[in-house]
Amino acid sequence: MPFELDEIDRRLLAELQRDGTLSVDQLSDRVALSRNACWRRVKRLEEDGIITGRVALVDADKLGLGLSVFILIRTSNHDPDWLQKFRAAVTGFAEITGVYRMSGDLDYVLRARVADVKAYDRLYQRLIAKVALSDVSASFVMEEIKETTVVPVELR
Repeated sequence: MPFELDEIDRRLLAELQRDGTLSVDQLSDRVALSRNACWRRVKRLEEDGIITGRVALVDADKLGLGLSVFILIRTSNHDPDWLQKFRAAVTGFAEITGVYRMSGDLDYVLRARVADVKAYDRLYQRLIAKVALSDVSASFVMEEIKETTVVPVELR
């Protein structure tokens, strides 16, 4: 069940998602709230698990990880032992930045960041060495049109 957030909570979340480095003073100015009230609300949002962390966003291209890959996986094995092995494998690779269990024709979609196609192939080889997969294919991102970590707090 979603938490009930008022307009001030939503504005706080929107501002922090735009810039997590804002001081309490800056944040309180932007949402027209006293410093102490602002701090209490942010703390409550953290304690309630709505704010789950604060991170620095990194330019993958500047780190030499310019290729974004979606790895499409089908498996014929769905037993608990296989799933545990699969989870351990995919969470153990730093290059894999997202793992999603899907409905429909695909079982899993993985998102990865690598330097190039050769680096993807090395990741692929390491993955299939750790866990049995029925079918693996990859789609390489040609252009990132929209990439965001922002959750739309204004929508209901």
